Amino acid sequence: METSKLTINRIKEYLSQGKRFDGRKPEEFREIFIEKNISKKAEGSVRVKIGKTEVLVGIKLDVGEPYPDSKDKGNLITSAELLPLSSERFELGPPKIDAIELGRIIDRGVRESKFIDFEKLCIKEGEKVWTVYIDIYSINDDGNLLDAAGIGAIVALKNAKMPKYDEKEETVLFDEKTNTSVPLSDNIPFSITIRKIGNKFLVDPTIEEEDAEETRITMGVSKGDIMSSMQKGKETSLTIEQVSEALDLAEKAWKTNWPKIEKFLK
Repeated sequence: METSKLTINRIKEYLSQGKRFDGRKPEEFREIFIEKNISKKAEGSVRVKIGKTEVLVGIKLDVGEPYPDSKDKGNLITSAELLPLSSERFELGPPKIDAIELGRIIDRGVRESKFIDFEKLCIKEGEKVWTVYIDIYSINDDGNLLDAAGIGAIVALKNAKMPKYDEKEETVLFDEKTNTSVPLSDNIPFSITIRKIGNKFLVDPTIEEEDAEETRITMGVSKGDIMSSMQKGKETSLTIEQVSEALDLAEKAWKTNWPKIEKFLK
């Protein structure tokens, strides 16, 4: 069910006093839990929980043709499914706009950060390249699926292993995993979505806070001060000063929360 206007007004009132219902600071995420290698079929997979929000992310690799404008580079395809079991707001059927947007935001964060070295995924220029598939599934939505999916994507990629490729037969032997990791850089994009509620900004909202938000900006933040991607959601505009405030909060949130994730990337 949608959050009541009374609750939304209380949230705004609390935030105007510098408070959140659960006592967190504006830059503070809820508890982050990550479980790796949850699928035997995926090349890499994780379960990510942020508070009660939970997603599964799987990495699959296959060989196909490169895109016409990048004949010497591998491909990236990101998709998301918002399952009805995760929220009564989601329905079965073709992907709705929220699922499409989520997939595109995560794709942009990974792609623009140059986290994946696409050139090393080329097998034969113009003919054969590896395609990386990032598949995202919501299990429980209690707010901030965006950042849960973004965290899941980078951890799953970091732990994925390439399947064996038989160049003679030009087939992928999916059951024969190698010890070769997906070629990645050190520029790891931490997805941080800044939410504006009234005149206040915060990260990692609960579902009630998310219902109260007026606009949001999702950033791919690397090494604390590198913004490799940025995408705004919702219709409410932001001033230059507000964007600057959001950037400062993203940097602060990276410093506060990155250590909680970094240990799962080793």
